[in-house]
Amino acid sequence: MRVAVPHSLPKAEVRRRLDDKQDSMTNLVPGGMAEIETSWASEDRMIMTIRAMGQEMTGNVDIEDEAVVFTIDLPFALSFVEPMISGAIEQKGRKLLS
Repeated sequence: MRVAVPHSLPKAEVRRRLDDKQDSMTNLVPGGMAEIETSWASEDRMIMTIRAMGQEMTGNVDIEDEAVVFTIDLPFALSFVEPMISGAIEQKGRKLLS
């Protein structure tokens, strides 16, 4: 699953905001029942491990010039919730950047 959230910020500011709000990233998954661990793989890529609904997923957040791209490897067992999760990521991703 790939969700792009547009922005008009410098990359350094996007990194700062993502760093400052890492604790609220658990809200990206609807229901508030997720645990998310994050780390920076490079200056423009944050790695995520997500535990929710009895599943463990991996993903990343890539900072691009005009968008922040959330990519999550959603297991087949959870594919039915993809529209709900992608909508939440888009909405809450905008809040993370504000």
